[in-house]
Amino acid sequence: MIDHNKLRILVEQLYSTVNELELMFPGRHFTPDGHMVGSLGECLVADAYNLELMPASNLGYDALTETGLKVEIKATQAKSVAFRSKPPHAIIIKIAPNGSFEEIYNGPGELIWNKFDGKRKPSNGQFQVSISKLRLLNQEVADSERVPRAI
Repeated sequence: MIDHNKLRILVEQLYSTVNELELMFPGRHFTPDGHMVGSLGECLVADAYNLELMPASNLGYDALTETGLKVEIKATQAKSVAFRSKPPHAIIIKIAPNGSFEEIYNGPGELIWNKFDGKRKPSNGQFQVSISKLRLLNQEVADSERVPRAI
């Protein structure tokens, strides 16, 4: 069982440490990124939506709902996220320094993937979609198509 409060506190401590390092070394950035942000996002979302996490780097999805829906989880601190393939369902969040997060998108992966229709796959194999476009897409998702939050 996940200790929800401890998870939030640990994430908050991580960002506090980042802030301290940036104050200690002006002009240097210690922003968590890459795998760390992805893993933090997966854990925060799995906890908040009561999802079962799959092993790291699972192909095509990161977690399952209680009903077996496959969910791709994306976390960011930037202005976009990347997709290699169409996820069955996607939950995309922006992590806040206090250990909370903002839900950017929660809905069918097809709505996102349709934005890439007819476009040539980039050389790195990843399509980028902006947070602002995802927020707009999120407004098109019916409540019945969202994974409900547990906490």
